[in-house]
Amino acid sequence: MRDLLDTVDENWQEGRPTALGTVVATFRSAPRQPGAAMLVAEDGQVSGSVSGGCVEGAVYELAQQVIADGRPVLQRLRVSDDDAFAVGLTCGGILDVFVGTVDGKRFPELAAVVKSVRAEEPVAVTTVVEHPDESLVGRHLVVWPDRRAGDLAPPVSTMPSPTTRAACWPADGSGLLHYGPDGQRRGEGMAVFVNSFEPPPRMLVFGAIDFAAAMVRLGAYLGYRVTVCDARAGSRPRAVSPTPTRLWVDWPHRYLVRQAAEGKIDHRTVIAVLTHDPKFDVPVLEVALRLDVAYIGAMGSRRTHSDRLARLREAACPTRSWPGCPRDRPGPRRADPEETAVSIAAEIIALRWAAAATAWPTPTAPSTAPADPPAPSKR
Repeated sequence: MRDLLDTVDENWQEGRPTALGTVVATFRSAPRQPGAAMLVAEDGQVSGSVSGGCVEGAVYELAQQVIADGRPVLQRLRVSDDDAFAVGLTCGGILDVFVGTVDGKRFPELAAVVKSVRAEEPVAVTTVVEHPDESLVGRHLVVWPDRRAGDLAPPVSTMPSPTTRAACWPADGSGLLHYGPDGQRRGEGMAVFVNSFEPPPRMLVFGAIDFAAAMVRLGAYLGYRVTVCDARAGSRPRAVSPTPTRLWVDWPHRYLVRQAAEGKIDHRTVIAVLTHDPKFDVPVLEVALRLDVAYIGAMGSRRTHSDRLARLREAACPTRSWPGCPRDRPGPRRADPEETAVSIAAEIIALRWAAAATAWPTPTAPSTAPADPPAPSKR
């Protein structure tokens, strides 16, 4: 939904009736993840997507219905194989989509949510999507690390803040929580969708060279806030300058130490050391390898890498747990900046989704089709 916030806010500010359809759960080979959203205005204008084209027509009809009667709805939608093939996908899936209206009366906290997202302040929007009491469906509670606004009614004391939700949904921070009708921690009947908006993860690129320029472009495309740091004043590749990139002139290890001390490094941060010079890359790796980050990668030949590992072992660095180097393997044979950036990005994505960076096993057809998950209750 992050990409729709400006449009949602514009409609909200102008009081135009709109309905927001959000994927709250997926099963099998669903084309989009929880949190994917589609906005439908009263005049029929559509923004966003929940399935890449498979079930948008059904969501559009539901949105028009919700705008007309004001009653939110949780609907299970199937992506048939034929429909998936028609829009360029290879398989179907099942999506639970919640459609509700967005206006000042039903969601007065929206302005504060938009402000926090723009300021890169962590915030989570929680919505009751299923409850025996229809009057409670669609209620919101907005959660910040230090405060809350809104009312789920009944109260839920175990609602995670944006800073702790990663343990629940390591992939993207959004998912369903289930409670009893009165907010009991263990129970059924009440389903709450948590849509978490964390600041974009950071990518730190050390070494302002041509490879960094390619990495900057790809990092921004993947949604990272990219910072390039180099100790050599005036070292700024031409392709880096036009991008919305933070550029720092400082010794890499000093910059990284300062950022960690200021709490600006977290478990989602990725680090790419491209200086290709031991007096720069070894000190910054000594710091990086002791931090809790998502990925650490360092460019270099086999000889450079072997020498680097020897220096790091002398410094008693935990090289065995190096996230970006799970095993000794060469990078692309051609010293091409774009290909190298793609190779680095592939490792980051694989680690992000906990996928093995090896060839996929040959799939085997199941002997029987998997059973359907329980459907949302009818109201």
